[in-house]
Amino acid sequence: MRLTFTDDAIEAIAKYAKMVNETTENIGARRLHTVIETLLEDISYNAGGNHPVIDIVIDAAYVKEHLQSQIKDLDLQKYIL
Repeated sequence: MRLTFTDDAIEAIAKYAKMVNETTENIGARRLHTVIETLLEDISYNAGGNHPVIDIVIDAAYVKEHLQSQIKDLDLQKYIL
């Protein structure tokens, strides 16, 4: 599997990590690791084995689609005491 990140995807990932750090505990670059891990969870789960090598392009739309539920959960956290 070959992953390619577009410039808009990298920007979206960085903005999301910054936003989460600002609204929850600021854990710095470790947050970026967590965001990327969450983003690539499905891909990582299905990687490996005897599957043919395929190209996957990660763009801003992919980032939004795969992190949408985490964004909603984050928005709800501010209402939980």
